[in-house]
Formats: sequence, C-alpha cells, structure tokens
Amino acid sequence: MDSRFVVLESFELVADAEILKLKLESEGIPVFLKDANIMQAEPFIATATGGVKVMVEKEDFLRANAVYDALRRYALDKDGNPITCPNCKATRSERYFKRDKLRYRLFPFLEPARYRCTQCGMITAADS
Repeated sequence: MDSRFVVLESFELVADAEILKLKLESEGIPVFLKDANIMQAEPFIATATGGVKVMVEKEDFLRANAVYDALRRYALDKDGNPITCPNCKATRSERYFKRDKLRYRLFPFLEPARYRCTQCGMITAADS
C-alpha cells in the first residue's frame, strides 16, 4: 500500500464507509475503501479484518477529519445529554467496543457500555 494514504476511520458496515466516502468526495477529497470487497464477500469477519477502512491522502487528513466530525453522532446519556469525558471534559465521545470475549464478538450489543473520547482517547465505563 502506498504510504501517502492514512486511515481516517474504520467501520463494520460497508454502507457506513460508503456514506462517509461519498461525503468526502463531494468535498473534493479523494478517498478509497480498504477491505470493502472482503467485507461484502464475508461480512462476518469484520473483527478479523478491522472493518472497512476509509483511506485518505495524508495531506487531506485534517480537512477530511473536519468533514467527518461534522457528520459524527456522539454518544448521549439516558437523558439525551452528551457524554462528558472525565479527563478533558469534552462532549465528543463515541461508543467503544472492546470485544475481548467471544460472546461480545458475536453479540456486541451485550457488551457493557463504554465510551471513547475522540479528543483525548480516554475510555470510560457508562457509570463513570
């Protein structure tokens, strides 16, 4: 693979990656999807391949990330308020799946809720 490309984000579903790809291309940012064909042929190996990777050129990364940030849906608590990171106080957390056990790999919706701050990277439990 050409080292001038970097991963912007990985998705478990090809459709999610395609939506981001189309938005980035509409903004004039060249994109390609790595492992999309594998995921379409064998969708149950998402964990093994790391999902579909949205690849952008290094020089476009910051602009692409800004476009992606405008599209992201950040995690909300049970009252509809954004999850606040206890470390940096940012309100830009996403659901995080550790998938350290086979049952969580097969049934990710059973895994206890955890959140990863997109600003500092800290992972916290839902009760934190």
